[in-house]
Amino acid sequence: MKQPISRRWPASGIAITLLLLAPVAALLQQGLLPASEVFTELASSVLGDYIANTVAMVVLVGLGSALLGVPAAWLVAMCQFPGQRQLQWALLLPLAMPAYLVAYVYTDLLDYAGPVQRALRHVFGWSSPSDYYFPEVRSLGGAALMLALVLFPYVFMLARTAFLEQAGNLMQASRTLGCSPWQSFVRISLPLARPAIVVGIALVAMETMADFATVNYFAVNTLTTAVYDVWLDYGSLSAAARLSCLMLLGVLLLIGLERRGRAQQKLFQRGDSNQRFDPYRLRGWRGWLACGYCVLLLSLSFAVPAAILLDYAIAYLDWAQLDKFWQFSSNSLFVAASVAVLTITVALLLQFLARLEVAQWPAQLAGFGYALPGTVLAIGVLIPLTWLDYRINDVAQWLAQPLPGLVLSGSMVALLFGYTVRFLAVALGSVEASYKRINPSLDMAAATMGCGPGATLKRVHLPLLRRGLLTAAVIVFMESMKELPAALLLKPIGFETLATYVYQFVSDEALELGALPALVIVIAGLLPVWLLNRSLEQTH
Repeated sequence: MKQPISRRWPASGIAITLLLLAPVAALLQQGLLPASEVFTELASSVLGDYIANTVAMVVLVGLGSALLGVPAAWLVAMCQFPGQRQLQWALLLPLAMPAYLVAYVYTDLLDYAGPVQRALRHVFGWSSPSDYYFPEVRSLGGAALMLALVLFPYVFMLARTAFLEQAGNLMQASRTLGCSPWQSFVRISLPLARPAIVVGIALVAMETMADFATVNYFAVNTLTTAVYDVWLDYGSLSAAARLSCLMLLGVLLLIGLERRGRAQQKLFQRGDSNQRFDPYRLRGWRGWLACGYCVLLLSLSFAVPAAILLDYAIAYLDWAQLDKFWQFSSNSLFVAASVAVLTITVALLLQFLARLEVAQWPAQLAGFGYALPGTVLAIGVLIPLTWLDYRINDVAQWLAQPLPGLVLSGSMVALLFGYTVRFLAVALGSVEASYKRINPSLDMAAATMGCGPGATLKRVHLPLLRRGLLTAAVIVFMESMKELPAALLLKPIGFETLATYVYQFVSDEALELGALPALVIVIAGLLPVWLLNRSLEQTH
């Protein structure tokens, strides 16, 4: 029995979706306008270098993440060795560590004046840089390594899942035919997991394109830094929009690659994936070597930076700065909580419409903003809000009233709207997964008892969706606490979050003074990692 639907339900969903897609439409419209003088000058001078650096970063970080994450995923999924059970969730912890914090810590450790090179000079008696060679940390390769250390868990997570889902009889057959663990990995496990690995690399590539702080700190000019510089230094919104359109094209290509990888995942598996596979038991030095690799990877990507931040926070604690810390913490909490409420409300409405089979496309399109880099999204948000600000001021002038100024683009409206567009996809995914666990017969029973759509949502769906909504709210809350590029461009004047506050210290190369808020950001990122690991354990 299908429930009668009031027109206001689909109308509200369509209106919200069109509003959320406005930044993308504004970018495309602005990008089709004649090129500005600023963009023309960039195109004739440094734009080629920006594009080349962006492509190089995407390739290097994707390759590095695969080289780090795939071996670790196979070891914890297919082998038994000391610490294997603990490491399979601990290797997700780097997701909680912002890349620019890792970049600062290792630059401080590895620079010429850092403790590593000082120790080398002391041990070997070197007196100047000409006496020895040491890789340059502040370089494109150094930035790629820092990002790979933080982003490899995307590849690790998807590859581990793919390895666990492989048919046990195939693994047993390879063992019966005398294949060593290495041969089974190369000939069977890796080809079967290749689509999942491609998906992970595509996600890493999108995160790499979105990164601003790390590449800016290492003085690597990419399209992301170009968008930021053109808008703030030259004040050219049209040039920033054109650069954003170039990045949008790259993101669309990566999304196509990711979806193709997901489609191919269905084609490779043959055999009974429910049959349990007896894992390889690595004994002696082989087991400790596997453990050592995973522990080293975890230490370099999370434990060492976290320990150094903790040491900084204790050694450089400035009681006089605590007032600012509490103020900016409250700002971050307000923004994150507001965005969490907005996203789960919108996600619930759109997925409810999809559940009623009224309109499927709003839920499918509304989450597109998550694929946009923060700087690109910020420019897309500023274009329509700035246009509205001008129209509001025109009306005020026509009415002979005081001009209100930038009431939208210069206020919290821009920041909250940008964050909502950015993180709505997270809430949509969680709510959709929860809805799939609700039996459609409950909707039919509610309709039989005379419940309309609103009553069904309130009395039937909401109690059953409570866990999914809470999970979505927590993840969006923590992601909002960490978001930096969008905050730098959209925050009102004089308003700082923990992320922008910490980035000021990073830019001034004085992270020691901002270590306490940096630690809070890291700790805030641990809860979503715990939820992610819990969901993976329930799946397998």
